[in-house]
Amino acid sequence: MKHQGKFIVFEGPDRCGKSTQATILGKYLTELGYEVITTREPGGDKVAEDIRNILLDPKNTVSPMAELLLYEASRAQHTEQVIIPALRAGKIVICERYTMSSCAYQGYGRGIDMDVINQLNDIATYDTKPDLTLVFLMSDKYFTQRGEYLFSDRLEQEDEAFRHKMRRGYREIAAKMSNTVIIDADRPVADIEKTVIEEIKRHNILEGESLSR
Repeated sequence: MKHQGKFIVFEGPDRCGKSTQATILGKYLTELGYEVITTREPGGDKVAEDIRNILLDPKNTVSPMAELLLYEASRAQHTEQVIIPALRAGKIVICERYTMSSCAYQGYGRGIDMDVINQLNDIATYDTKPDLTLVFLMSDKYFTQRGEYLFSDRLEQEDEAFRHKMRRGYREIAAKMSNTVIIDADRPVADIEKTVIEEIKRHNILEGESLSR
């Protein structure tokens, strides 16, 4: 689906710094005068957030296929109610996680057929594609270090073997996708911020009269 705004997606494992960088970039673009919406998956509106609570509650036991379908239900709601209206209005949308997460977590991590996931992704997003996807990958040792004092949700409680498959998925998927950049998330926040802004400029995200200012 073509749109007037710009759609930036931040991908990567839990605790890789996506939220920090999304907040920094949103502030940077807002200060430049752009209209920016920062959102996340699962979530983004009330219904999608309610689904998020089910998905991430460590007390819940969710089968792999049910997990995928819940993610896609949340994504469909989020895309239709939040992402598409913002893009049609010419705004910049920064989203933490999108379709690549389902491929990495439910595909590589859970072993669900990738063709099924891709088909569901296309349905749930109305074929809405990011203009740029930044994939933040970090060494597994930082997962424990950065999460020592954080609440551990259901997905964060998966073991190291699951995280290894998921990270491999991100690398292999990113290598096949256009407008996708892998960013070394082991580095200091300021260094990553600089790289993010460089990639935004390199991919001409800020160009175009259609963007609201």
